[in-house]
Amino acid sequence: MTTCDTESILTERSVTLTGTRSTGHRGPTEYTALFGEYLGPFADGAHFYVGGARGIDSLALLWLARNTEAGLTVVVPGTVEQQPEEARQAIVRVRDRLTDIVQLRAPELNTAAYHARNRWMVDNSAMTIGFPRAGQAQSGTWQTLTYTRDMGKPHLIVPV
Repeated sequence: MTTCDTESILTERSVTLTGTRSTGHRGPTEYTALFGEYLGPFADGAHFYVGGARGIDSLALLWLARNTEAGLTVVVPGTVEQQPEEARQAIVRVRDRLTDIVQLRAPELNTAAYHARNRWMVDNSAMTIGFPRAGQAQSGTWQTLTYTRDMGKPHLIVPV
């Protein structure tokens, strides 16, 4: 990636989206309302980087594809085929809306691979919107939000 590429990415409204995989404690209507309130205002002219996991990643990807014209890139630590079934299905359902799928091809899917994916998304965006599980003090979502903060980038935290 050249300096010109980086400047292009950061001058558009590019947003990393991160969130909990545990979403069963709320209903679909609640997530629809949350996404409308917290993703909707950023969507016009935006490009979202979404991790290809189950939970918030898949729910938000489907919502963004249905309700916005925003650019969408799915980023996975390994390959799409290695993702959970729910995530693979979400990607297939919105394939025609995706700008890109980035497969980082980590040799092993472990915590380090997921953190590398999260850093890649933050490095390639201007801000992060995170949906951590309420009451959960440590998670990949919090790691991503902390990395965003440490990079001096804006971040919005929406506990679910």
